[in-house]
Amino acid sequence: MRARADRTRRVGRALLRRLPLVGTVLGLGLAVWLIATHDLAAVAVAFGQIGLAGLLGVVLVRVAIVLLCGIAWARILDGLSPAGSGAFVTLRFVREGINVLLPVASVGGDVVGGRLLTFWGVAGPLAAASILADLLFQVGTQALFALLGAGLLMRVEGEPAAELARWVLRALSVAALLLAAFFAVQRTGAARLVERGLADLGRRFVREAEPGRPAGAGVHDALDAVWGRGRRGRLAQAMLLHLAAWTLGAAEIGIVLACIGVEGVSVLQVLVIEALSQAIKAAAFPVPSGLGVQEGGFVVVGALFGIDAGTAIALSLAKRVPDLVLGLPALVLWQGLEARRGRPRTPP
Repeated sequence: MRARADRTRRVGRALLRRLPLVGTVLGLGLAVWLIATHDLAAVAVAFGQIGLAGLLGVVLVRVAIVLLCGIAWARILDGLSPAGSGAFVTLRFVREGINVLLPVASVGGDVVGGRLLTFWGVAGPLAAASILADLLFQVGTQALFALLGAGLLMRVEGEPAAELARWVLRALSVAALLLAAFFAVQRTGAARLVERGLADLGRRFVREAEPGRPAGAGVHDALDAVWGRGRRGRLAQAMLLHLAAWTLGAAEIGIVLACIGVEGVSVLQVLVIEALSQAIKAAAFPVPSGLGVQEGGFVVVGALFGIDAGTAIALSLAKRVPDLVLGLPALVLWQGLEARRGRPRTPP
């Protein structure tokens, strides 16, 4: 029985390791199919109309978004860790770069970010707790933003808009249950179940484990500290900062559409496009960076407001430019931090 259980666990772990790679292949295939089945020339023309100035504007907006998310993460550990806001902002760029450029199912960067946070003197369990809380706020506020988009979409005439709104609301009802369960795990003794999984990550997640103590031990106590009394103001600030970041993402769409010359799309409609495209991409989290899924989402949602497929795909490609412009330096920074940490110290 034990041998069978061990074999089952090994198979499960192997499947989990391969899931990001499978998602990458499927996402790339979907992206290629979308571009190939639509007017490639129209996509190229629309993308060319954005210009360097438009793309620069999109990159600057993305910098502001990641900055807000980094500050939100810092607020979660304000008063609990020796790391300053600069460390959280820096590592938030690293988390983003890993999640959008590497086949890690959109969560590997968060694990690495928690590990790197220990380089600033933050205890491993506290770093893990901050990641768990930050992910809860991140996903929760994205769900609220999607709910806003669905509410606005219900005001759009036509059965396709109503059907998409209903689909989003059904998906959000499931997400709400999962978020409630995730929150309950963090606020009850069930969090100790998470510790065993974190212990499996071991040395990859924390700088070093205490002698005789698994790497995941103490996460429950750290979560108690994060969610403790007197910290509601800081946690509320983290939540509001995340909401502001997702809302600001609509500015990327506004810049691109203005550069292409698309008219007749209101600010509220831009908010709907951003909110629902984020929701579609988040629902496909096993696919790294939502490859193909993001493009398909823009085609579906954009069509509701008269945006042709070529423009929608060009819009999605423009939103991927910051992934490369900011993500590549973030990966280099990550390797630099690892190398610096692993460099042996010379005695004075």
